[in-house]
Amino acid sequence: MAIGLNGISSYLDPYALEQATGSGLSEKLAQTKDGNSAEELKEVCREFESYFMEQVYKEMLKTVGKNEDGDASMSSLVDYFKDGVVQTLASQTTEQSGGALAQQLYDQMKRNYGITEEM
Repeated sequence: MAIGLNGISSYLDPYALEQATGSGLSEKLAQTKDGNSAEELKEVCREFESYFMEQVYKEMLKTVGKNEDGDASMSSLVDYFKDGVVQTLASQTTEQSGGALAQQLYDQMKRNYGITEEM
């Protein structure tokens, strides 16, 4: 099952494309598998959960109507800072929720790749 990329901006920005396809996550997982600690795998899982929450929030924002009465300069200012705010909100949500999705991912990947926790 493939994840579809909506919008042309993901094709123009190589960083966005890398994040959307998960190749950055794959590289970190490969490094973790090659002998680095289980703590790094936990961090990768936390980053993935934060990225996932960011995508959820971005999709939620698309459902909210835009204010047509607002000033054009204010609208562009809001658009300028929106991505940063969404990223911060996603990180805070992941930290406050305790990372349940990250923990599930970690447990599954630890089993699948035979990674042991070092004491």
